[in-house]
Amino acid sequence: MSKIKYLMRVFSGVSLEKMSSVIDRVHEKSGKNKLLTFFDMLLCMMLYGAGYYDYLIFGFYDMNHSQRKTFVTRIKNKKLISRLNNPDHSYLFENKGEFNKIFSGFLKRDILDIEHITPEQFESFIKDKDEIFAKPYIGESGKGIEKLKKSDFKSVLEMFKYVTDGKFGLIEQLIAQHKDLALVYPHSVNTYRIVTLVTDDRIPHCVYATAKFGGGGKYVDNLENGGICCPIDRETETIAGCAHTSSLITYDCHPDTGVTLMGYKLPYVKEAVELALKAALVVDDMRFIGWDVFIGEDGPGIVEGNDYPGYDFWQLPEHTPEKIGLWPYYKKMIKGL
Repeated sequence: MSKIKYLMRVFSGVSLEKMSSVIDRVHEKSGKNKLLTFFDMLLCMMLYGAGYYDYLIFGFYDMNHSQRKTFVTRIKNKKLISRLNNPDHSYLFENKGEFNKIFSGFLKRDILDIEHITPEQFESFIKDKDEIFAKPYIGESGKGIEKLKKSDFKSVLEMFKYVTDGKFGLIEQLIAQHKDLALVYPHSVNTYRIVTLVTDDRIPHCVYATAKFGGGGKYVDNLENGGICCPIDRETETIAGCAHTSSLITYDCHPDTGVTLMGYKLPYVKEAVELALKAALVVDDMRFIGWDVFIGEDGPGIVEGNDYPGYDFWQLPEHTPEKIGLWPYYKKMIKGL
């Protein structure tokens, strides 16, 4: 049913226009006939559950059937999530207030829910803080988050009124990140994205880990806000390849600071993975999660968990020279997938 719905969406005006644009990009990369590419995209949708964007970013135009079937595509990813995550408990990850209650022992920073606070409670929270983050309960990719300076307000009461006007749900202390991550990019809290999967016998596994860095002067590290993402070698605790932007531009050095990324030594990688593996066991029926983990001078803490972890980064051509995706790994880990 998902494949049929997707095809119907493709043939609606907007999606067909986007698909045409992707076909143009495939033609530029491969030189292949556009009409043949169109029909090949439809074939890949029916056989592998691949969207036209999957076809482009994974390089399906340069693969055979044996290679294509190993990739986790948009439809296969939905199958994974529906198998492993209970939608009735998605709110525990989507709502930051609920998440913070469940995972309070993993957060490693001061956080205050401001829904029912008094001016006195607010003043007590910020008395030793020059800056704070204000966040909505629900939002992704850094949307709605503001970095607030106490000095920008005439009084504590004015600041209290601003943060409690209805658009925020939480305030947090600013995280002092590890100096080695700040050296790569100093303006955002740069995090590790650690994807975990819990098997049927309740054993947590780390599927992959990436390092995210902000860019362009932004104070968040999300790719949608100009950030970059790099693969992590968990054994050597180093960056294991080039960085990508959301538009798949690659960098060997951070575009703002010029720091060389390949081989860069990262702090507390193994400790961050261990923390994520422990967190993965907290909610029994939410078994496939992407954790954003910050690194301080004294170790890791969790920023948030995502119940719809991305499936694309680890399968991009730069990281899959043998053109083998993650689907065989998931089939091995999950019985009857």
